[in-house]
Amino acid sequence: MNPMNYHAFFSPDTAPGEAAPEPSVASRDASPRPAAAERRETAEDRIPVEHREVERQEIERREGAWRVLPLEGTFEIVYEDGQGAWSARRLQARELKLGPGRTLLGGIDRGRGGYRGFRVDRIRRLTDGATGQRLEAGILDLLLARAEAQRRERAAQARRAARSRRRAAPRHAA
Repeated sequence: MNPMNYHAFFSPDTAPGEAAPEPSVASRDASPRPAAAERRETAEDRIPVEHREVERQEIERREGAWRVLPLEGTFEIVYEDGQGAWSARRLQARELKLGPGRTLLGGIDRGRGGYRGFRVDRIRRLTDGATGQRLEAGILDLLLARAEAQRRERAAQARRAARSRRRAAPRHAA
């Protein structure tokens, strides 16, 4: 049995109130991260922390079996819930989640407040708030195309920003 259980409040080998045994030297030294002196500086290290957090939020990510694509936009949707009741919703979209057997459109529901996820296969009509385009078929295709176009635009902005940072950086004589 592992003497140190990191997922429990108490080690399984100690009773409440007793001190947990010290981890062995081998387990303390088996750190997955290199020491600060050994670690090389990356391009990401030169970006201010607050900018790194914003950039991480805007990139595609994985959550278990789900692939999450950032998506921005305001939509009016007609949605059919699991019981068959239809409702009209105003949504400030944040992400499109592609998962096993279903796809979710996530965002802030303006009428009901708070974040909500809507199964794309249950969206009966989608109206784009920016263009006024109204769809009753091909909704998933439109959302995927929008997410891809926004990804490309963010990538182009990142390239432009990196180029301007390189130009603004002082040049050192070799």
